[in-house]
Amino acid sequence: MTALSPNLSELFGKLDLLPHLTALEQFFSRAQNIAIPGDQERHFRFIQALDMLEFKAPSKSIPFETIINHLKKQGVLRFEDMFEVIKVVRYFRTLRNSGFSGLIGEWMETIQIPEPFSEIDDYFDETGKFIESRDEELHRISQRIKAIKTEINESMKRLLYTQKLTPYLVDTQVHYVNDEECLLLRGGFNHVFKGAVIGRTAAGFFYVAPDAILRSKEQLRSVMQDREAKLYEYAKRFSSKLSPLTPFIGFIDREFERFDHYQARVLFARSKGYAILKPQSDNKIILEEFSHPALHKPKPVSVEFRGNLLMITGVNAGGKTMLLKSILSACAMAKYLIPMKLNPHKSHIGGFKRIEAVIDDPQNVGNDISTFAGRIVQFSHLFEHKNALVGVDEIELGTDSDEAAALFAVVLDELIKKGQKIIVTTHHKRLAALMADRDDVELLAAIYDEEHRVPTYEFLNGVIGKSYAFETASRYGINPNIISRAKVLYGENHEKLNVLIERGSELERGLRAKNKEVDERLELLKSQELALKEARENLRSELDAEKNRLRMEYDAATNEAKEAARGMDMAAIHRQLNKAAAMIPKEQPLKIAQPEPTVYQVGQTVKYRTQRGTIVSLGNKEAMIEVEGMRLRVKLFDLKPSGNLPKKVKTTHTAQIDQKSGLKLDLHGLRGEEACERMDKFLSDALLQGFDEVIIYHGIGTGKLSYAVKEFLKVHPSVKSFTDAPQHLGGFGAKIVRL
Repeated sequence: MTALSPNLSELFGKLDLLPHLTALEQFFSRAQNIAIPGDQERHFRFIQALDMLEFKAPSKSIPFETIINHLKKQGVLRFEDMFEVIKVVRYFRTLRNSGFSGLIGEWMETIQIPEPFSEIDDYFDETGKFIESRDEELHRISQRIKAIKTEINESMKRLLYTQKLTPYLVDTQVHYVNDEECLLLRGGFNHVFKGAVIGRTAAGFFYVAPDAILRSKEQLRSVMQDREAKLYEYAKRFSSKLSPLTPFIGFIDREFERFDHYQARVLFARSKGYAILKPQSDNKIILEEFSHPALHKPKPVSVEFRGNLLMITGVNAGGKTMLLKSILSACAMAKYLIPMKLNPHKSHIGGFKRIEAVIDDPQNVGNDISTFAGRIVQFSHLFEHKNALVGVDEIELGTDSDEAAALFAVVLDELIKKGQKIIVTTHHKRLAALMADRDDVELLAAIYDEEHRVPTYEFLNGVIGKSYAFETASRYGINPNIISRAKVLYGENHEKLNVLIERGSELERGLRAKNKEVDERLELLKSQELALKEARENLRSELDAEKNRLRMEYDAATNEAKEAARGMDMAAIHRQLNKAAAMIPKEQPLKIAQPEPTVYQVGQTVKYRTQRGTIVSLGNKEAMIEVEGMRLRVKLFDLKPSGNLPKKVKTTHTAQIDQKSGLKLDLHGLRGEEACERMDKFLSDALLQGFDEVIIYHGIGTGKLSYAVKEFLKVHPSVKSFTDAPQHLGGFGAKIVRL
């Protein structure tokens, strides 16, 4: 069992959490205290970081305290003890090599494994067995041992089927007596068989070890001694290497214990669908959908407790004690970062230095103490603590309810003054009435189903509940006449008080039902809104998919056009371009409210993608802009204003584009300056017509024109790259230009 301090063991026992801790224990690699020493805030961050990763649980391990003490005394470790250390080192090495990032990766980087571990590690297999084949002498000894054992087995088989010995054999089995192989023989065997009697049965038969086998066994013992001596040399050498590393072994032992705490909680929570909630710095308690692990089919609890005192009243067997245990259990599990079942996003648990549960009947025959006296002793100890969460079940247990109500009203007030937060269950309404007028007191009442005469295990806020003693007695078979007489004896005034209490409960239940109906309608509206959003996203996705499909077809047709261009088939080029243009999808923009369009003017400086330019001319939806000496026609919605508006100046601009410029340009016979002007116009026209690859012929000649073309293409802003043309398209006398 995971180690628990006496106080924790008592608390978890009272709260029925010990089976839950036993289930958690199965995920630990080694037994240790359930509480993680150190800063809980820090531990929670590491648990969260580890929960984001995929990792394998470590193998079962033992603490290294005894191993470290043995090494400090210059002792020789057993191979089993060495492998315990090697096993942990291997696990951390695996974690380091996993390439984890974030908090866990930074932690693993701090664990630097010394070199001697690698040398020792090589001598052990995955199960911890020493690999004798790594030493030549040990390997020969192992082979010799194997051969002797084989010889012994074969000799025993031959003896079993010896004709002279057959009449004396009781059975044909090889028996083992004191780890010696022997045969079970009848008396008189010594005439035909030599061996040593090492045992006798009640029936008068003899266990006989053959002399030949005894000689082989003696050889085996001698070889085994040689093997043990050689293994001891290795153990001594390895221990001498590990002795200087005791500080590191102690360090990695502590780090593994901390990691074991984290991984056990993470894997336990994953296996059960639990959550780990970190306690906060305040004392508020908000539980949403919490289920106590001791219940087989629990009804999830949702409760909010912000004040100093919570009083739970109402029907017998209605779940008051279980609610008390649930609240204390959730706070205890949060305090020690134990996984539990609740909604972590809507729950909030404060931090408490101490949690006390006053639940069991304190009466003890052995020390001659009454129930009430025992309860008073329990309360006297509560005054010793501050900042504690205290749960008290049946607070007026064992004495007159009116006197107890007055006494405990003062006791609770004093405990609250000491900074304690208290949860109380009671059947008596006197104490609840005395405390109900305080602002820091909250009330919960267990709900009773009048129609079916059963508790519902649900609770109402802000009311005092009836005990329903008469109804409970009727449900469990008490005679109705007896119950009627008891009601008369109980009195009319008390019954009127119960009626008022029940009426308040009914009003509260009606209000809760109406609130539930409103919440359901609100959830319905939210789900409808979500469905509409999802439908719109689906339509958008379908539209994008169709556009992408058509774009792919267009790109395929364009690529075919390029292939035709390389073959100088102009007719095929135009056919494929026309086919591609017909495939371009006509975009149908979604009718979504757009901001007022920006008004542009000729001469205004604008930003187009990553470049700035000037507007040369304007249309209804398009504009001609000049960017670094190149003019482009673009959509107005692709532009953004950049700088102040210019003064209105009348400008006249005529753009003439040779629509038949095609994909090639011939510069033969031109001077450098003239060739550059022709190339500038040719490239601009090619861009406007949508070409992304053209060819320029310049010839070889003296090389001046070729040089001018290269220099021009190097600095032109629209040229991505250029290379010499293939041999069949001009070779060194032409350039393939990509735009």
